[in-house]
Amino acid sequence: MAAEPDDKRRAFEEEALPHLDTVYRVALRLAGDEAQADDLVQETMLKAFRSWHQYRPGTNVRAWLLTILRHTFINEYRKRRKVVAEVDVTEVEAWTVFPAVQEVDPEGRFFDQIVDEEVLQAIDSLPDEFRETLTLSDVEGLTYAEIAEITEVPVGTVKSRLFRARQALQKQLYDYAVEMGYIKRREE
Repeated sequence: MAAEPDDKRRAFEEEALPHLDTVYRVALRLAGDEAQADDLVQETMLKAFRSWHQYRPGTNVRAWLLTILRHTFINEYRKRRKVVAEVDVTEVEAWTVFPAVQEVDPEGRFFDQIVDEEVLQAIDSLPDEFRETLTLSDVEGLTYAEIAEITEVPVGTVKSRLFRARQALQKQLYDYAVEMGYIKRREE
């Protein structure tokens, strides 16, 4: 039985540690601060290691880790946020800057080409639910089903949040997109 802790450590290192970069990127988007993201990742990986016996080998370890990350963030970090951004959903839904892109590109591949510091700051300013869903989908490439499992909401809610997050970003980044030459200014 002395080899059991070594087997646990080895399995954890082989399966979980390759996803450390993903966990950090999502933690950074959730926490909005490098120091808090570092703490969040450390706490997440510690919880994952302690709970490794609950992980079912062969299942999606990345989704499992991100679920732990999300729960850790909610339990320890979200309550520290001083101001919660509010979005008027009717205002966001009524305003679309890139209608052609939305029809052609429903999965958000367009944003893969233009993600820079300005875009990341805009993502960070989104309400928690929108930011989390957008990060998991468009930054980390998770499927709707994986996001639904991690965030513990129905797939339809994931799609709705993602749609609204993208529209909010479009509104927020319109002038920047014109300035960078990604789109032409629309006639008013």
